[in-house]
Amino acid sequence: MMPALFVSHGAPTLAIENNEYTKCLQELGKSYPKPKAIVVFSAHWESSILSVSVTDEIYETIYDFMGFPAELYQIDYRARGDKQIAEKIIGLFGENGLQVRGNKTRGLDHGVWVILKHMYPEADIPVINISVSPNLQPKEQYLIGHALQQLREDNVLIIGSGGITHNLREIGWGETEPYQWSFEFDSWVIDQVLKWDTKSLFNYEEEAPHAKRAVPRNEHFIPLFMAMGSADNMKKASIIYRGYRYGSLSMIVFKFH
Repeated sequence: MMPALFVSHGAPTLAIENNEYTKCLQELGKSYPKPKAIVVFSAHWESSILSVSVTDEIYETIYDFMGFPAELYQIDYRARGDKQIAEKIIGLFGENGLQVRGNKTRGLDHGVWVILKHMYPEADIPVINISVSPNLQPKEQYLIGHALQQLREDNVLIIGSGGITHNLREIGWGETEPYQWSFEFDSWVIDQVLKWDTKSLFNYEEEAPHAKRAVPRNEHFIPLFMAMGSADNMKKASIIYRGYRYGSLSMIVFKFH
């Protein structure tokens, strides 16, 4: 059975970096049998209704950022979709009482291709992108992932792509160490994840230290719940990597298995 992952994607420049974290992602992609397909819940696709990319074609690469090095805009991650698996996902969501729609035209945003460029650089594995709905409660986010548990038995890798601490307003471009509030929030989250204490995690806004500062908007945090939910039948978590960029961006990878 394939694991599920939560992967921090940091800034778009991660795609062209060569450092300890990118090497971790490269090794991560080699550490499991080649997946039949990859499902990614991306923080950079928000929708009020859960949406699933439905295509067999090669995706357009979306450059959903401005003011970054020209090299980034030359990257073309030419992965295909898998219409059959996408339609199965839509069916699973429907069976679990979730409102869902297919999207036949959307490309891959940087929440998807920045990490996959390192994990699977050949772009030879079908990808299905799924949106996030920040208006839903944490337990509802978890149940979205829960609906897809059986895909892991069919050799499908499920990834939540986002960030635990993600405060762009407090980025310190020269910072090499985490801000104290960022470190404390992450430590709290890590403790709850490793214990699989979903009750506390679902109530993170009230229980976690510095929650409003670490998670000013929840779109980067909630892919954690989807990834965990897809491994609810196992309820085992490991931390693969912990690091920081610019003081207020945590680079954390969890494996759920």
